[in-house]
Amino acid sequence: MPATLDLNDALCRIRLEGAIDIGCAAELKTLLVQALHSGPRVRLAIDGATHLDATAIQLLWAAEREAARSGAGIAFDAAPSGEIAAGMREAGLNPL
Repeated sequence: MPATLDLNDALCRIRLEGAIDIGCAAELKTLLVQALHSGPRVRLAIDGATHLDATAIQLLWAAEREAARSGAGIAFDAAPSGEIAAGMREAGLNPL
């Protein structure tokens, strides 16, 4: 799967690699929910992603909103590049 979850005592990190699209949406959603319920800090490493489709961006948007609502922190490790950054900004996500 192009998304992985690393858990430790201090934080959770979700790492996205390659193309993230509808084909892995259910697994990405599961990882996001698990990360949001496992601790107060979630980091998203998306610098390895080559493409995020609308489904992936919607899931990240929903995770950011849920984190804000619940008082959890969610942040990006690094700013995404080009097309990914533009799509995220259009959806109302601030990748950094």
